[in-house]
Amino acid sequence: MSDSLPGPEPEPQTYDPVGPAPLGVERVPTGDAEVDGLLGRLGDADHLATDGHIEVYEDVHRGLRDALTALDARPGPPAPSPQYSPQYSPPYNRS
Repeated sequence: MSDSLPGPEPEPQTYDPVGPAPLGVERVPTGDAEVDGLLGRLGDADHLATDGHIEVYEDVHRGLRDALTALDARPGPPAPSPQYSPQYSPPYNRS
């Protein structure tokens, strides 16, 4: 005996694939041309099938990682030496 009620069988759900479509995610400019270009590249995935997204994402990730790494490599002003720092006063030598 079955616990289900008699009636029409439910329609099987079918998958109706639709071509690639943009997600509509807004990309806000960062002010850094290199980073903005990389983020703009994410739009390339909008026109690819899902299996093509990984290549775009990896490319963008690699570029963003390189941009962040470059920030650490940029030479900045030299750190002040403690002996010339106005906050540092050498100990008084009474000898």
